[in-house]
Amino acid sequence: MESGTWVVPKEQFYARLQGRCLCGAVHWSYDAPFTTMLHCHCSSCRKHHGSLFATTVVGPLDTFHWRGGTEKIGTWRSSDQEERSFCTVCGSKVPRVDHGSRRVFMPAGNLQGEIGMRPQLHLFVGSKPAWHLLMSPLPQHEAYPPGWPARAVESAPRPVREGMVSGSCACGRVHFELEGRPLVMMHCHCTRCQRARGAPHATNLAWKLDALRYTRGEELTTVYDFPEAQHFGTTFCSNCGGFVPRRSLGRGFVVVPAGSLDNDPEITAKAHQFVASKATWFDITDGAPQFAEAAPR
Repeated sequence: MESGTWVVPKEQFYARLQGRCLCGAVHWSYDAPFTTMLHCHCSSCRKHHGSLFATTVVGPLDTFHWRGGTEKIGTWRSSDQEERSFCTVCGSKVPRVDHGSRRVFMPAGNLQGEIGMRPQLHLFVGSKPAWHLLMSPLPQHEAYPPGWPARAVESAPRPVREGMVSGSCACGRVHFELEGRPLVMMHCHCTRCQRARGAPHATNLAWKLDALRYTRGEELTTVYDFPEAQHFGTTFCSNCGGFVPRRSLGRGFVVVPAGSLDNDPEITAKAHQFVASKATWFDITDGAPQFAEAAPR
């Protein structure tokens, strides 16, 4: 292992990959090789992606090409070291280009086809929510692995009110509260969830419609309705791209991204659904029931 780099064997190199956001406005291509693939549990990744962790692949910038939609890309500076990028139409996470190191950081869930490698480690497991039980055989690091040329930057804890489940976007401008108990929590592996979150799956909770109250920043939220689906869509902060609760009026409940929560919802995931569409590079290890299509309600 080189300093800060896990190198994929040469026999795993592969041909051109295509990536795109959920709405298709932003798309890109990349040719081999990747050098690193990792799961990150830091608070910035969880808030930005709205998922319990983000999965990123890293490689040289030389063979990366934007193919369209760069005018739709928004950026949020999460620290003095890093900017994060997202589609301003649908909120999907898109690649981050680091010209200084000549590398590109891509959300793995947005890539189409077989990417030719598998995740190698978990970062920042010391920052994951206490209620997220991580059952993975991969190496786990509290922050960065020893020798990585980077320093940890964490978000300050967000305020919560007793008796409420609270949450916020990545930049903290949008804050919300949920009253009562959630109806269900579910892991969804459908391709739409993968592209929206840029992760192997989405973990969502459902509350009754009247349980949600935005306490700050609701005017900053952008709502995107996926045109090919009756109910699917996203709601995100227009400043940082962080996903926040979405009112699903047709179904009569609120869909809440697990990564947006600031305290324990006191519920565990019922199942993994749409595993027939699961990313080939992701292994389910938590023992929850799995369903090829939608899980029974």
